[in-house]
Amino acid sequence: MADYTLETEEGRREALRRMLTIREFDSTAGDYFADGEIPGFVHLYIGEEAVGVGACAALEPDDYIASTHRGHGHCIAKGLDPQLMMAELFGKQDGYCNGKGGSMHIADVDSGMLGANGIVGAGPPLATGAALSIDYDDREQVAVGFLGDGAVAQGQVHEAINLAATWDLPAVFVVENNRYGEGTPVEEQHNVDDLSDTAGAYDIPGVTVDGMDVTAVAEAVEEARKRARSGDGPTIVEAETYRYRGHYEGDEQPYRDEDEIEKWKEQDPIDRFSDLLIDRGELTEEELEEMRSEIEAEIEEAIEYAQDAPLPDPSEAYEDMFAEMPPEIERFASQARADGGSLGGDRR
Repeated sequence: MADYTLETEEGRREALRRMLTIREFDSTAGDYFADGEIPGFVHLYIGEEAVGVGACAALEPDDYIASTHRGHGHCIAKGLDPQLMMAELFGKQDGYCNGKGGSMHIADVDSGMLGANGIVGAGPPLATGAALSIDYDDREQVAVGFLGDGAVAQGQVHEAINLAATWDLPAVFVVENNRYGEGTPVEEQHNVDDLSDTAGAYDIPGVTVDGMDVTAVAEAVEEARKRARSGDGPTIVEAETYRYRGHYEGDEQPYRDEDEIEKWKEQDPIDRFSDLLIDRGELTEEELEEMRSEIEAEIEEAIEYAQDAPLPDPSEAYEDMFAEMPPEIERFASQARADGGSLGGDRR
């Protein structure tokens, strides 16, 4: 299975570590965004850690995932380096995309992370394309497309799932139902109680699980992966979860109240899983606190790394944008390099 699995004690501890890392990474990123050090927008995964970690625990290391605008958790769950991620958030040259992607566009194809995406519902088409390439080359992989509850209503999501189902492609679609499409409650967006019921339109299985329970998510995705690899096509896995922070940092959240947030926090995925491991005798309170302290230090190192990393050279702004750079862009970029990095060009 993956480089961690919930089937072993060591793997369960690693899953907890990744959940804690996601929580600390995003909490810290939120603070530095508020201080103005991180540009653009950030959409935090706090509260949803069990979904990304549970799903990735059921995958092989070379399986693909396609993320959402809330992609930090998926990145860490898949094994990306928090230092390089933080550098990307800070817009620095050492980031995964050389500082050009930022929070919503982190990608590392070598790790099987096909990218976070600012377009709602863009993950499923990428996953379907990856699954088609797997099927074409007869490789032993699957592709997982993450999407939110709001994205279920997007046309490209229907097209992607329909194609994957029609061609029996090795794909899994994980719906992170965090109850709100930005500020719209899920019951006002959809005419079904369970979003997994939409699978019936494609004649594929759909299952709804407790997205605050990392084990439940892992078991559902593992079963879906087996089906995909057997040639029977995709599955929709709906994970009912909750984001503790706003849709984006700065969201005033007029659509919900603090009592609702606190009620969901009573089911906190990290507390539930750490309590389970402690009850099983696989972890002590002291070891948990030590793990937290180690992760806090790691994220602090990631911040220092990001702050010290160089900014991208403006003359390289057009690199990595095209498989083969169009001649007219190459001429413009070459002139910019000759002008010492200026991208303004001749405005006369």
